[in-house]
Amino acid sequence: MEVHHPTSLPDALRAVAAGATPLAGGTDLMVEINFGHALPDHVVGLRRVEELNSWEDSRIGAGVTWRRIDEKGPTALAEAARTVGSPQIRNAGTIGGNVATASPAGDGLPFLAAVDASIELVSPTSTRHLLWSDFFVGVKQTAKAPDELIVAIQLPERLPSRQAFGKVGSRNAMVIATVGCVVTRDDDGKTTVALGSVAPTPIRAFRAEEMISAETSPSESALFEFQRLVSEDVRPITDHRSTEEYRRHAAGVLARRLLERCLR
Repeated sequence: MEVHHPTSLPDALRAVAAGATPLAGGTDLMVEINFGHALPDHVVGLRRVEELNSWEDSRIGAGVTWRRIDEKGPTALAEAARTVGSPQIRNAGTIGGNVATASPAGDGLPFLAAVDASIELVSPTSTRHLLWSDFFVGVKQTAKAPDELIVAIQLPERLPSRQAFGKVGSRNAMVIATVGCVVTRDDDGKTTVALGSVAPTPIRAFRAEEMISAETSPSESALFEFQRLVSEDVRPITDHRSTEEYRRHAAGVLARRLLERCLR
């Protein structure tokens, strides 16, 4: 295996365009290698590329670790960061890796969906920004071209005033989410609900959002209807971690609890 260690973004891009596999924290790639699912001939290490480690206002470099996000990230994204693996994983794993892997259970992805974040992709010849809904196209599938590198996550300049993240799993720590959710609510009542592990990609519960956004002070019946709509809007499967029925129920309950936190 040949390993490249560029110190500039142009050098890293040339290596990626030539077919090298990007390696940042390695918390996903090394698992794939250990299980024999990935056997790259060429790897490009990205830790020394300072451009990827920068964090300027609402633009988060792809190389920013979960530990840094835990310390200074927006409320719900920081809450999500605290659930990512162990402290060792959070010190190494990056938000760019989470986005690139595009697992439906990726802990950071519901936040990106909830706030309508964009993914900045750069190749040796061009730069483009894709809205999260255009970037994630299937289970561990993205719209990234082979010669492109995820350089940053672009958040809106203004984020909702109240945010909450939660996930359901088989235990309280170091667990892959059975259901993950972020709810945001702004001062004008506009609410967003994004979920992971309940569809091939992160999704928004648009019907639930529209209904609850019209409620200035949601009643018990409105909260119940919100929960019902979220449960109806998800598209879960049954697998070794959970059943379709449980995921559907848990999605509604979790979203309601997070909304109640935002309403306090």
